[in-house]
Amino acid sequence: MNLLSIFLMSPAGGDGSDPYSGMIMMVALIGVFYFFFIRPQQKKAKETKKFREALKKGDKVVTIGGIHGKIIEMKDTTITIEVEGQGRLKLNKDAINPVAEQTELAKPK
Repeated sequence: MNLLSIFLMSPAGGDGSDPYSGMIMMVALIGVFYFFFIRPQQKKAKETKKFREALKKGDKVVTIGGIHGKIIEMKDTTITIEVEGQGRLKLNKDAINPVAEQTELAKPK
C-alpha cells in the first residue's frame, strides 16, 4: 500500500468537530419542515372541518367543481343543494369549497 491509499482510507472528521453535529442538523431540518409544511396544513384542515360543520339549511355555497347553489337539505354526510333553474344536486359534504365563505355569494344578505 502506498501513502495515498492509507490517507484515503483514514476516517474523516479528524478536525475535532462535534460528533453530534449531523444529528443536530437533522433535528433542525425536521423542525423546519414541521413548522413550515405540516403545521399550516393541519391548521387549514381544522378550519375546513369547522366550516363544513357550521353549514346550515339556507346557506349559499360553491362546490369544489364551481357549482353555485343554496342548501335545502342536510344529512350526516350529504347535503342537497338547489341550483339555478330549480335543479337539485345531492353532494357529499366534502364537496363544498371552504373558500366560498369569503365569496360574495356566501355572504348573508
